[in-house]
Amino acid sequence: MNQTFTLKEKTKQIIVLLVPILITQLGMFAMVFFNTVFSGNYHSSTLAGVAIGASIWNPVFTGLSGILLAVSPIAAQYYGEKRKNDVSYIVTHGVFLGLFIALLVIVAGILFLNPLLDVLDLDAAVRHAAYGYLIGLSLGIIPLFIFNALRSFIYALGNTRAVMLILLFALPVNIFLNYVLIFGVWIFPELGGAGGGFATAITYWFILALTVYVLKTKRPFSQYVRLKYFKSFSWKRCLEILKIGVPMGFSMFFETSMFAAVTILISRFTVETVAAYQSALNIISFLYMIPLSVSMAITVLVGFEVGAQRFRDAKIYSWLGIVMSLSIALFAGLAVVLFRHEVASLYSNETEVLALIAQFLIYALFFHISDTLQVTAQAALRGYKDVNFSLVITLVAYWLICLPTGYILAHPAGFGPTGYWLGLTIGLLAAGIALSFRLISIQKRKFAEMKKAA
Repeated sequence: MNQTFTLKEKTKQIIVLLVPILITQLGMFAMVFFNTVFSGNYHSSTLAGVAIGASIWNPVFTGLSGILLAVSPIAAQYYGEKRKNDVSYIVTHGVFLGLFIALLVIVAGILFLNPLLDVLDLDAAVRHAAYGYLIGLSLGIIPLFIFNALRSFIYALGNTRAVMLILLFALPVNIFLNYVLIFGVWIFPELGGAGGGFATAITYWFILALTVYVLKTKRPFSQYVRLKYFKSFSWKRCLEILKIGVPMGFSMFFETSMFAAVTILISRFTVETVAAYQSALNIISFLYMIPLSVSMAITVLVGFEVGAQRFRDAKIYSWLGIVMSLSIALFAGLAVVLFRHEVASLYSNETEVLALIAQFLIYALFFHISDTLQVTAQAALRGYKDVNFSLVITLVAYWLICLPTGYILAHPAGFGPTGYWLGLTIGLLAAGIALSFRLISIQKRKFAEMKKAA
């Protein structure tokens, strides 16, 4: 990651960071995809159990891992300021926090997993699969959270390619383990849904081992991650991460939990409607990886430039990232709408489901554009370490606008399931606009501080 001087150089640097992040995200998506495919081919109850297990785990993981993502903007700013020791202490305490959070999750699982599954009142086979999947997955919680802290550090240094290579090495291992442990191939036991959880856990340990090897043997990482930094612990450093990370984690939790709530509300409609909604959401989730990857790159680049006191460059990166994301989202969204019937046919061969998917994808275009604006603007604000305002905005947008508006449009207004798409779009657009104005305000403040200092 280097200082840039022209718009062309900045665009190139965004792309250099973006492509490996995108490939990494696709690799993680592929792990979930193959786990789902193998579980579905094993038995429908296994697929249902794994899906329920994932729906329990994902909001917890997303919210808590969001805390560790704070390592990225903090370390990026220190890196821009050339404060090497501070970078080292931040990544070290990110690992400490990752371990502590992982242990808390494991204890919570021991205490509350069975009561939670009892409340859901699941079919016996489905409950068995969900329980087995989550128990297997729990063995990989510690390496997963530690890896997320280390990944945030690697991104902060602008070397996103390293994480990409680690995930690409891990992907075939994960696919192999999923297959042999779910179906019981060769010397491996047939574990069904639990096999998917154990496969994922083993893969996380493999990923962490590769990451540690890279950090110990490859420069510039080996300059920052050393044993001596792990010999001291400071609550001040942990609080520095938590101050930024907790609002980030809650913002991400609000989003994932809101989508879970919408899924529950959609389930009141017909089975065909639920299947169509999930299919359309899966398509948009796939497209979302592009703005998500851009946003990760923007957080690092803005943080790096702010740390170096180059506020003009930070501003350019912010808006360049937003424009790039919106342009890609518009192009990709229009392509999906134009070929919506062909895309829908990948998910179902039932006439009613196909028609509903095609209908939902039209509304999903506007949803995707609104979501792209808010996620990229929020990422730029994270680069400035401005997260508390985003926390309030996401809470209001997701839970006080998206859900109530969607419910009113879907039921009293008579729009049916499309009302939820409209509600999501309105809420996300409101969040995107509010966050954009906040970004403008922060940038003006930084320029004012710079002039005052001069």
